[in-house]
Amino acid sequence: QAAAKTLDKAVNAELPPLKLEKARFATRLERLGETQWGEQGLDRIAFEIATNPGMPPGALARIASGGELARFMLALKVALAAADPVATLVFDEVDAGVGGATATAVGERLARLARKVQVLVVTHSPQVAARATQHMLISKMEEVGGKRVATRIQELSAQSRREEIARMLSGAVVTEEARAQATRLLSGTG
Repeated sequence: QAAAKTLDKAVNAELPPLKLEKARFATRLERLGETQWGEQGLDRIAFEIATNPGMPPGALARIASGGELARFMLALKVALAAADPVATLVFDEVDAGVGGATATAVGERLARLARKVQVLVVTHSPQVAARATQHMLISKMEEVGGKRVATRIQELSAQSRREEIARMLSGAVVTEEARAQATRLLSGTG
């Protein structure tokens, strides 16, 4: 119970920077009957959230939207990493379902976390990508007449980073406006 309270406090502290300032996270502990005791313990543990004031908490997986779920998971991983540091955290599209200011907030939180541990992020969000200190472009290409697909990983230079973020912003045709916005994002002013 003490660990649950500590976790709840740590996760709830992470929510405002992720644009979930009205949400609340809680760990629910339920003592199991003796016949249900087993290798996983004596308690059933569930993570619950309330995303709007005045609403009762419910199961995280049932209540959170896709974007909210990704941000709650980021908050949970950050809180757990602080309690038991790991060398590397991997986030696969933690920004799914969010954009604009919320994506910027997610990118900022990931950048702060990266000051403490190595963070690898797979993203399609230019706001998140711009916060990285190193960029790798991952692409797939067909080989041998389309019978096999190979994955290519390429480290991007500073100029290539700008172009890739501009491409993420504008799509197939990169415009000067997209390049200017990419420059602003990379400088932290966009």
